[in-house]
Amino acid sequence: MALIDIRQRAGYLFVAVVLGHVLLISAQVNNARTGVPILEGVAFGVVAEVQRGISAGVSGIRQLWGGYIWLRGVKTENEGLKRQLEAVQVEVQQQRALADRTRSLERLLDLRDRTTLKTAAAEIIAAGATPDFRTLTIDKGTGDGLRPDMAVIAPAGVVGRIVVPTQRAAKVQLLIDRNAAVGAIVERSRAQGVAIGGGGDRLRLDYVSELADVVVGDLVMTSGIDGIFPKGFVIGRVEAVEKSGGTYKRITVRPEVDFTSLEEVLVVLTPVPSGDRLQGSP
Repeated sequence: MALIDIRQRAGYLFVAVVLGHVLLISAQVNNARTGVPILEGVAFGVVAEVQRGISAGVSGIRQLWGGYIWLRGVKTENEGLKRQLEAVQVEVQQQRALADRTRSLERLLDLRDRTTLKTAAAEIIAAGATPDFRTLTIDKGTGDGLRPDMAVIAPAGVVGRIVVPTQRAAKVQLLIDRNAAVGAIVERSRAQGVAIGGGGDRLRLDYVSELADVVVGDLVMTSGIDGIFPKGFVIGRVEAVEKSGGTYKRITVRPEVDFTSLEEVLVVLTPVPSGDRLQGSP
């Protein structure tokens, strides 16, 4: 065993001596093409490859980090642009609503200017919750001179009448309420009847003779015989005419007023005696 160990150590020593001589010779012998010592060239090549790898890794990390920072900047910029767009969209909607409100008020003022009746403008602040009893609440009341049974009108035509006024508000019964009724006359043929609400979005024109000249499309106006609604204001247009086989026709009227989009109305303050002549027009 001792002999083997001595031989192994001798072998290792021999190899080390040989390598030492090779390195010594490489350090002294120059490369024929470059004139640089071979050992120095090899060592430099190894070090250069290591540096190349480190540089590539650092460059990749730098690019990756730069891309991340760029993406973060783009994301932040996009979020800012999105918020600006949302703000612009809200502003556009506000401007559109303001324009619609302005047009509505202009039509209301035009109606007030075209009638000789004394009126009070009111804004709608609530609507009835049940489909059978169709009502609206306005922001004017007895403090503004409102009384029960005063007519309420809009640029498109008749809206309804005051039923419950308080000091600062009033409930308006719409024409389409199932308990509402208004004296009516067909503009073209002068056939008279009573427009009655049914709780839906249509009216019935009752008590019109089977012999009366009424056709689809005829304009139906207030007759003024009820003493509430001024004569000559629009109620709606005839939508259907049916023969009932009895004394009267079955007539359906589509109101001209869109009750779902009302925002402002006029309350007629001037008393309207039954049978008065036309005092205003839509």
